[in-house]
Amino acid sequence: MNAEDVVNLVQNITLEYGPKLLAAIVVWVIGVWVIKLLMKGFGTVMDKSKLDASLKPFLSSIIGVLLKVMLGITVLSMLSIEMTSFVAILAAAGLAVGMALSGTLQNFAGGVMILIFKPFKVGQVIDAQGHIGTVHEIQIFNTILKTPDNKTIILPNAALSSGSMVNFSTEAKRRVDWTIGVAYGDDLDVARASIKALCDADERILQEDIPVVIAVAALADSSVNFTVRAWVKAPDYWGVFFAMNENIYKTFPKQGLNIPFPQMDVHVHQ
Repeated sequence: MNAEDVVNLVQNITLEYGPKLLAAIVVWVIGVWVIKLLMKGFGTVMDKSKLDASLKPFLSSIIGVLLKVMLGITVLSMLSIEMTSFVAILAAAGLAVGMALSGTLQNFAGGVMILIFKPFKVGQVIDAQGHIGTVHEIQIFNTILKTPDNKTIILPNAALSSGSMVNFSTEAKRRVDWTIGVAYGDDLDVARASIKALCDADERILQEDIPVVIAVAALADSSVNFTVRAWVKAPDYWGVFFAMNENIYKTFPKQGLNIPFPQMDVHVHQ
């Protein structure tokens, strides 16, 4: 094949496939732009609807992937690529990729299970896989948590759907527990009355249905320990917990009560 034959071949290929390639590129660019508009409109519709917030990012991701796959198939068809052979090749490649990405597919299945059974929702506080945070977003493969100190934690859905988890936001009420120690020799009745007065003074502590429990729980090495249990609304949990600790520290000395610290008596025998 001489140079003239090569030039003719290039010209023939250009004339035959050039318009198709150009049209395919135009369709791809316009298609991507249209998909962005559709996804933006879809997001607006979901924001205005009463759809569960947990479903919004998941559905957006799924629909975005499907639209791009359909666009890709359309572009390949415009290039006169035999779709039957392409689908067969795609199926074989999909099987190989699926075996290689089995963990990723498990995460996808885990995300579906989470959205179906809803062990947690966006905005709830959970403790899972050793992390505590507020559920920020449930994606196709991962769930994103935001910690109280504004860290982002990404957890795989497979582990979340099959592992143990604590949801702190399911119930409207939570029980606050304290262990309060007083020194040996202090008047236990005075200590109990002081704790009860502090609980009664805090309006956030709910006592209509379940009274506050104040009981001697242990005769420890350096202190007599009271166990105090009170019920509060879930959003008030930490506020009540911290306030009680501070009030105990300020009130006990005024009542002649001592908050002990670890100590040891040493006896020397001659």
